[in-house]
Amino acid sequence: MAGRVTPRSTPAENLRIVLRAIPWRLLLLLPVLLVLAFPAFLFGTSTGQRLLPALTNYFYNLSGPVASPVPTPYPQFPTNLPQPGSIHYTVQEGDSCDEILTVQMHMADAGQVFTDVNPNTVKALDNQVGQNCHALQPGIVLALAPHYPLVALGGVVLKVDPTSPLQPLPTPLINVAQQQLGIDCSNGCNLTVRIAPQVQVQLIVQTTLPVHTGSWIWAQAMFPRKPIQGFDNYPYADPTASLNGASMRVCDLQLDGTHDDNSLSCSQLLPNTIIDDGGAWLFGVTGPGSLDHWRYPLHMADGTRVLLWLSIDNNGNLVYRKG
Repeated sequence: MAGRVTPRSTPAENLRIVLRAIPWRLLLLLPVLLVLAFPAFLFGTSTGQRLLPALTNYFYNLSGPVASPVPTPYPQFPTNLPQPGSIHYTVQEGDSCDEILTVQMHMADAGQVFTDVNPNTVKALDNQVGQNCHALQPGIVLALAPHYPLVALGGVVLKVDPTSPLQPLPTPLINVAQQQLGIDCSNGCNLTVRIAPQVQVQLIVQTTLPVHTGSWIWAQAMFPRKPIQGFDNYPYADPTASLNGASMRVCDLQLDGTHDDNSLSCSQLLPNTIIDDGGAWLFGVTGPGSLDHWRYPLHMADGTRVLLWLSIDNNGNLVYRKG
C-alpha cells in the first residue's frame, strides 16, 4: 500500500493559523496598551530621577549635619601689621661684613651670596648696610636686615583661584553645595586674603586641604624681597613696600582648625639659606589674630611688632627658642 503524503503548510497559512488562535479582542487591545505604556514609562523615569536623589539626600542629611568649615567668630585682626626693619650693629676691630652677617645674622652663606666675583652683589650689600664693606672702621654702625625673611599672617579667605584648570567632575547623585566641598588646591591656588580691615594679600598655596571662601587661614610665608637687577637671589625685603596687594608663597598652612602637615616646608621655597643657616628670620605681630596662633613663648602687648629667629629642630620644623 502506497504511503500517504501530507502536504506542508506554507508560511502564509501558518500566520493565518496563529492569528486565528489569538482572540480578536486582544488584537484590538494591543495598540491601546502601547499608547498608554509609553507615557507611563516616561512619567516613571522622570519621577524616579527626582525621587531617588531626594531620598538619598534625606538619609544623607539624617545621618548627621555637615560641620561648618568657617570658625565663628573670627579672631580679631591685629592693630598693626608686620613691617621689615633692621638691627643696628657697631663695627668692632677686625670685623668684616661676611663675618658680621655670619655671626650676628646667622647667615652662613654670606660669602657666597655677596661675592666680589659679582660686584653688583657687594654694591647691593653696601646700600643695605649703609656703609662700604671694603672700608669698615671700628665704631661704624651698620643696619643689618634679616635675610630671606618669613612673615606670620592670619586672615579671611576672600577668593580662591586655582593655578591650573579645574577638571570636570561627574554630576554627583547627592547635591552637596560647593561651599561644603571646597576647592582643590593640590596643584596650587592663589588666595586673596584679608589680613586687616583695609589690607589684602595674595597667598600662593599648595595644599591637599579643601579651601573654602570665608575660611580663616594661618600662614607663614616668604616676605616679598626687593627686586635688584642682576641679583635674582637678593635676600632682603624692601622696607618701603606695602603689604597691601603683596604676593607671597606659603610654607606653613592651617585652614580653620586643620593644619596641613604635608604642606611645603619653608626651606623648599627658593631662594633661601635656611638649611645652611639652621633656621630663618620671622616678622610678626603679637595678638590672637596673628602670631599668638603659633604659641611662641612671648609675653608682649598685643600689636607689638617682633623679629624672631626660628631654629630648625630635629624633625626639620622651624621653632622659636627663647633667649
